[in-house]
This record gives sequence, structure tokens and C-alpha cells, in this order.
Amino acid sequence: MAAPSGAAICEDFAEFQELLRVMRTIDDRIVHELNTTIPTASFVGKVDPGQTCKELYESLMDAHTKRERIIKNCISQTSAVVKTLKEEREKAHEDAALLKQLRKEQTKV
Repeated sequence: MAAPSGAAICEDFAEFQELLRVMRTIDDRIVHELNTTIPTASFVGKVDPGQTCKELYESLMDAHTKRERIIKNCISQTSAVVKTLKEEREKAHEDAALLKQLRKEQTKV
């Protein structure tokens, strides 16, 4: 699955969670993936189990790397927004809307 890039996925937390859910599919289905990757006795001569396991491993590692990159990117972006909002809050102590937005962003992190 090609993951969307940029701040768009980080702004909508529900969309971000859905993206992670979709990207986690290979992990959630690992037993099925192993069962279809490792050949049974009747197919042992037709399929190279070493190569298919290597391909499964590479796809798992790729999925983990992509998820980690997206998570770290969103944490970084949201932390920057929190920092900016905290600075604005220092200037405007009584702004309730600003405080509400700050709390929302802190909850995301």
C-alpha cells in the first residue's frame, strides 16, 4: 500500500489510525502468510522455501520501516505544532480556544 505523505495524514487522527491499521495487515495475517509461503511436502520441489521466506521477511521489514517512518514523522509534526501553540499560549494566557487546541494536539502526541 502506498502511504500518503505530508501533514495531511497527521492532522486527522482517525485517518492516521486507519492508515496504520491497513499497513499492519501483513502483521495481523502472519500465520496465513507463513502457511502460504512455506511449501507443503507436495510442493517442496516446485518452490524455493529459502527465497520465499526471504521475500516474506523483506516485505515485513519494509512494512515496519514505512510504519515507523510515518509514526515518527507525525510525532515530529505534532510536537512542532504543540511547541508553537505553547509559545502562543505564553503570549495569550486567557485564550480558551488556543488552550483547547493545545490540549487536542498534546493528546495526539
